[in-house]
Amino acid sequence: MEWFWYIPFIVQGLVIVWDEFYFHWKRGLPLWERIGHPLDSFTVVLCLSYVLLFPYSKEVLLPFVILAVLSCLFVTKDEFVHKEHCDGKEQWLHAVLFLNHPLVMISMGMLWARGAGSHLFLTSQLVFTSLFCLYQLVYWNLVWKEK
Repeated sequence: MEWFWYIPFIVQGLVIVWDEFYFHWKRGLPLWERIGHPLDSFTVVLCLSYVLLFPYSKEVLLPFVILAVLSCLFVTKDEFVHKEHCDGKEQWLHAVLFLNHPLVMISMGMLWARGAGSHLFLTSQLVFTSLFCLYQLVYWNLVWKEK
């Protein structure tokens, strides 16, 4: 039943692509979000890097839990800005992302604990998330021009 732990990652990927390429491209992003969104992605990169660098054991679990909780809290930081820039549909989508984020972290921890069979999947998530973070940095801060 390992496939069950992949579901939050799939949901996260689909919803974040919808948010990015529909809502963000439609309205543009203020400076706070152009900086903050790549940082959100980076917190996930840190968590994925941690579980790939350290073999699962009780001794290394607590630092992962701390990173995961900090990531879950960190991604909510933009809501003070979102209330001024987003319509109800986009705010609903953000609520879905906030509800799913802890599920991604729990799934990441469960896949990490399961061992080698999950290594390829977690590595692919690290690659995708790192590339998305890089895209966010480059596109929104170097390529995109405000209309």
